Amino acid sequence: MAIETFVQAAYIVAALLFILALAGLSKHETGKLGNAFGISGMALAIFATILKATDISGVAALAMIIIAMAIGAAVGIWRAVKVEMTEMPQLIALLHSFVGLAAVLVGFNSYIEAHEPRRRLELELLGMASVHAGEIFVGIFIGAVTFTGSIIAFLKLSARMKSAPLNLPRHNLINLGAVVASLLLMVWFVATESVIPLLLMTLVSLALGAHLVAAIGGGDMPVVVSMLNSYSGWAAAAAGFMLSNDLLIVTGALVGSSGAYLSYVMCKGMNRSFVSVIAGGFGSDGAVTGEAKDYGEHREVSAQEVAESLANADRVIITPGYGMAVAQAQYPVATLTQKLRDKGVDVRFGIHPVAGRLPGHMNVLLAEAKVPYDIVLELDEINDDFSDTDVVLVIGANDTVNPAATDDPTSPIAGMPVLHVWDAKEVVVFKRSMNTGYAGVQNPLFFRDNTVMLFGDAKERVDDILAAL
Repeated sequence: MAIETFVQAAYIVAALLFILALAGLSKHETGKLGNAFGISGMALAIFATILKATDISGVAALAMIIIAMAIGAAVGIWRAVKVEMTEMPQLIALLHSFVGLAAVLVGFNSYIEAHEPRRRLELELLGMASVHAGEIFVGIFIGAVTFTGSIIAFLKLSARMKSAPLNLPRHNLINLGAVVASLLLMVWFVATESVIPLLLMTLVSLALGAHLVAAIGGGDMPVVVSMLNSYSGWAAAAAGFMLSNDLLIVTGALVGSSGAYLSYVMCKGMNRSFVSVIAGGFGSDGAVTGEAKDYGEHREVSAQEVAESLANADRVIITPGYGMAVAQAQYPVATLTQKLRDKGVDVRFGIHPVAGRLPGHMNVLLAEAKVPYDIVLELDEINDDFSDTDVVLVIGANDTVNPAATDDPTSPIAGMPVLHVWDAKEVVVFKRSMNTGYAGVQNPLFFRDNTVMLFGDAKERVDDILAAL
């Protein structure tokens, strides 16, 4: 009884620490503290769970848990050390798949356990047999969708699979049919508790998860990652119901709800309908979509000329994108920022909500390079200041600075909130080539009179500017 009381108290404290972690991670200044809260909460939860399992099942259970933790920790540390920041989205997608698979395995284990004589009698006496069957069914359904959906997202993000959306005939009806079939199988399963509808539903939901994400193009993968984060949370909550684990229910609900809200924010930042993204996909494989237009000729510039413009500027804004992450240019960009600030230049950063391949991707890169938090501003905070800016450096960004979003109602990205960099006196765009962005549309910014192009690797070009300064 004493151990059970301690475990429940530990779960409450851990849940509070997880809430504090989410609050801390919402701001740059408290991000490290929020991370510490999350680590502390998870450590306490693991310790309490091990203590409870040992109290119930003895030393053998402790040995099995330690072996499993050692294997998982070894794999996790190996991947964390090896992964590049540009590979973080696909790593997160892969981790989401593990949560989904765990929920599926917990569901089938709960099904087997529910048919053991003692457990069966307990459920019938409490009148919970049908409720528990429903929990098992829903848990496996969410877990299976999360598992295969996350695998497909991983394959797309890592370029092991084409990012173009899979457009099967009547694909929305296919998804709806899979959901209806699962509901009918649920009625059959709750009524009979036969393993057959459970297995059939598992196959249907595995296919549904794969098709849902396969039908979404590469341009919407940032939304998919946050969506799968939400799914993994609900899968964890479902596992908590099956295991009668209050902490798992609370933690899963926190992850699920925060992931759903993040998906909404991402869709708003990309001018996407959340329902349309989930139900069938909007995006492309990077090819030009719509009518090809002739915007004229672009103008090239040298690193020496950019250095002269920066030296004569009073106000500079840097808008980074995924290209900065690929080139690992955040460190020379941070050095350039410090050098300009030492010369009295007002330097700030403008961050679009979906810059990069993951929410907060650019913020993490800049924080890693020790860029001060107070000069890193979001779109809404800085958009009105471009008109008073002398030079804007667009480093690896494309779709998030595309004026077609505001000027061309026929553009695929029409209505998408973008950084109004073209309002500045001079715009310098760092790009490897004139290829289109991830959304697959050309950017008329590159052909404007106040825009110049600096081609090449972003890190090398910033180093050249530093040398010229």
